[in-house]
Amino acid sequence: MVGTMAVGLAFRYAPLGLPAFWVKYGGSAMWALMIYWVISTALRRVGPVPLVLLAGTIATAVEFFKLYRSPGMDAFRGTLPGILLLGRYFSWRDIVAYWVAICIGAWVDSALRTREWQRI
Repeated sequence: MVGTMAVGLAFRYAPLGLPAFWVKYGGSAMWALMIYWVISTALRRVGPVPLVLLAGTIATAVEFFKLYRSPGMDAFRGTLPGILLLGRYFSWRDIVAYWVAICIGAWVDSALRTREWQRI
């Protein structure tokens, strides 16, 4: 989880000279992957498909929540925690980035869990 956070923050805030596509969608993908890691850690005995569906649904719901506007929410979205947790603007492309990252994360998670069980 810590590695995912570091990579996500680096995508967005470190002067890496990456193309704008990677800065925008790399950070979004890492945000969604963090949701997957938190859920997969909390629900260790649940298989990958339900974890993907739950994480993807949460990420998609948060993206749609960006369409809700109120002065208080807009003020929070203007702060660093608001930007990192909720984002500012709705994007269909972010939803695609979320689902791709979550699926890749589930694949890695499944491979790691399989290796873990083989050692026992």
